[in-house]
Amino acid sequence: MPSFQSTKPFKPLSILLSASEAAPFAKEGGLGDIVGALPKYLARMGHDVRVVIPRYYSVTVEKYDLKLLPGTLVVPMGIIGHQYCGVWEGRLPGSGVPVYFLEHEGYYGRSGLYQEGGEGYLDNDNRFVFLSKASLELCKMLNFKPDVVHAHDWHTGVIPVLLNTTYLHDRFVGNAASLLTLHNMQHQGNFYPGLMDVLGIGWKHFNYLELEMNDEVNLLKGGIYHATLLNTVSEEYSREIQTAAYGCGLEGAILDRAADLSGILNGVDYEEWDPATDPFIAANYTARTVKKGKAACKRDLQAAMGLPQRDDVPLFGIVSRMVKQKGTDIVAEAIHRILEMDVQFIVIGNGEPWAHFYFGDIAAMYPKKFACYIGYSEALAHKVEAGADFFVMPSAFEPCGLNQMYSLAYGTPPIVRATGGLDDSVENFNEAVMSGDGFKFWEHSATALFNTVGWAAWTFFNNHKGLAALRRNGMKKRFTWEEAAQKYDELYRLAVLRRRGGEYYRNRFGGW
Repeated sequence: MPSFQSTKPFKPLSILLSASEAAPFAKEGGLGDIVGALPKYLARMGHDVRVVIPRYYSVTVEKYDLKLLPGTLVVPMGIIGHQYCGVWEGRLPGSGVPVYFLEHEGYYGRSGLYQEGGEGYLDNDNRFVFLSKASLELCKMLNFKPDVVHAHDWHTGVIPVLLNTTYLHDRFVGNAASLLTLHNMQHQGNFYPGLMDVLGIGWKHFNYLELEMNDEVNLLKGGIYHATLLNTVSEEYSREIQTAAYGCGLEGAILDRAADLSGILNGVDYEEWDPATDPFIAANYTARTVKKGKAACKRDLQAAMGLPQRDDVPLFGIVSRMVKQKGTDIVAEAIHRILEMDVQFIVIGNGEPWAHFYFGDIAAMYPKKFACYIGYSEALAHKVEAGADFFVMPSAFEPCGLNQMYSLAYGTPPIVRATGGLDDSVENFNEAVMSGDGFKFWEHSATALFNTVGWAAWTFFNNHKGLAALRRNGMKKRFTWEEAAQKYDELYRLAVLRRRGGEYYRNRFGGW
């Protein structure tokens, strides 16, 4: 894992972040959260930070007060030829950080970011190669020379490849170092070999140490081998992806780059997630008033979800995508046994259709114990964090996770499977010394989940001092973007030294 600390006076960097999403403009997961938050804190440190994302239908000119830049951006797309797009400029809310939106009706004028009706767009390869190339071409339009280009997941994973090949001698971006953040190894950008002709970098790079995997182009693999430095969004996930269980077939590439890989836990926006000021919850509270405040929020949540308003039973909550990665399958397997206990359970989310029907049927079978809302509601998400006694996150894998951090801030002990960022951020309860702030289990099974929910329920009924300690310990914790930004600053500076020294590239590839 790389480490670097400079003793020299602070020198601001020019940083370009390129990604497929950024909150609040377009978001489907944690990727959008980090791209929407990190730049603001980097800018507060003094860096010149710019963000590039597509302009999807959800990004309206009026809502975000966008301004159209003069001129047309010309993007070389290999065998397809040159393509063109307009560029709109906006600002990340609460900051002066510029966000540039690439307007290409053919690629981004759609209702979804990546898919519709559960099916990925057939031209996702060209859509995101275009995003990657346009991000670099945009620097010329802006007269912007980045020190670092920060790419995210497979959607812009090819940027490090481009920087080392066709853009190596470009006077705007040729000197730029690259950092590739791996948010989720499950999605890699696998496409037909002919994509090499769209990339236009030459077929010599279609090999097992660059872009080739199983006779397909793997954009994430190319980025892993070419990026100056790599990071994941938690330290534990950076270790996990070096194994076959979590590397999703790319563990060999990760092991090859392990010395250049680090983990940085995401931060939390405590202006949005603070029980003392949260406008969505029935009663605001602090660590001093948590017992009374949570009791009021619990009754409000029960009423909102149509459950009996009972103070004397533990209320468990889930806000999640209903997919296997999030442990929806083991929740479904365990839920009947869980509801045999004197408990209540609330599920908020959507995802795989079977889960919508399944949990709807559970709600009909146990109307006084179980309630669900199919979809996403910002208000309900906040109400669950404040009103639930425990928050359940039984993920098969979790690169970072944010809801467990929200839960800690709201005095709602999380029940988590010890993986990735969940393991890094939650400390297991130790009843003997009243330490810890949540409940962990390691085996990804319905039995392990049931047993841990049972442990939490027992604590609720029989260990009131322990429950108070769990709440108090959790509310003391902070996962700030200021701390995360400092760590990214360290990685950026090390990447710049590596790039400009050329040491890595000479040693690994013998130069380009």
